[in-house]
Amino acid sequence: MRQAHPVAAVLALIALVLAPALQARAQVLQGKPARLKDIATVSGARSNILHGVGLVVGLDGTGDSQTTGFTEQALRNFIQASGMFPTERLRTRNIAVVSVDARLPPFYKPGQTIDVTVSSIGDARSLNNGVLIPTALKAADDKVYAVGQGPLSTGGFGIEANGSQVKKNPTLVARIPNGGIVEREVPVTVLDANGFLYINLNNPDFITASRAAAAIGRSYLGSAQALDAGTIRVYVTNQYRDNLVDLVARLEGLEVAPDAVARVVVEERTGTVILGSNVKIDPVAISHGGLIIKVETKFNVSQPNPLAGGQTTVTQESQVSAEEQKAKAVIFDKGTTLGTLVRALNALGTTSRDLITILQNIKAAGALNAQLEII
Repeated sequence: MRQAHPVAAVLALIALVLAPALQARAQVLQGKPARLKDIATVSGARSNILHGVGLVVGLDGTGDSQTTGFTEQALRNFIQASGMFPTERLRTRNIAVVSVDARLPPFYKPGQTIDVTVSSIGDARSLNNGVLIPTALKAADDKVYAVGQGPLSTGGFGIEANGSQVKKNPTLVARIPNGGIVEREVPVTVLDANGFLYINLNNPDFITASRAAAAIGRSYLGSAQALDAGTIRVYVTNQYRDNLVDLVARLEGLEVAPDAVARVVVEERTGTVILGSNVKIDPVAISHGGLIIKVETKFNVSQPNPLAGGQTTVTQESQVSAEEQKAKAVIFDKGTTLGTLVRALNALGTTSRDLITILQNIKAAGALNAQLEII
């Protein structure tokens, strides 16, 4: 009986494993349409960062220490603002100075609430069970747009006793759900003086911008032009000048097939490989093997004759052995995607570390038609 060639058997196995993937490849490379609102935003309708410095009270001895001078000063200013003027030094173990941050979405009105994040600035050990006193939150123009206040939620705990510590999740960063009350509205202008509305792509790309402009033109919602890889200008007709909400709603519902640069991201620390389905490789043959070297050390006890007067000693004996694994050869034709290659190598039992080395060598050989990023 004639025995099959090893390489032919390997290629047959790969063809059997990858047949479904090759059939679905054409559909994957075309990309699926996405709503315009999922890949772009309207210029002018953006969030604003708010920031302030406040005090957290009610801590059970886990606040800032006396060595943190600004904590005592902040507490003194807070008390003096209430009409009291303490003369003795204040203790701050139940208080912590914190950074208070929030994100104010567009179109939020006074009286609505937003989430607040609180972070310790001093040397506090924990913010558990703390309460943030009212803190003004300002934007880049130094105006107050919200006020934060309320009990903190850390989502963790920390216990110390006799030098031992048990801790789960950070306890120096906390959140206050709906802890900020909006006091001032941020003016939003989406239409310029010439009647143009601008749409910004989240991931700038010339092909995606061209497709989005074409989709807007076909919808008869207005004439559109892609100014660059990330900006699309839409002329608003008189029909929608007084009804921008309906226009933006219709624009956001348009479907556009986004495009992206072929990219492979590799994280060496964990052996993680992330790749796009449209990453292709040129015709290439891969042969990968390994050499395993083992060094084993044995310890022997040398016991002399009792009448010889010698000493008992421990001797060391090392044995070195080498084992070379058989190389695995894989051949890929033109137009093969990198996803197909990775699945084939995984079917052959290639480890993540070996896969990263193979990807780097394919890129060095000029056969990888994509950007290789190692983080």
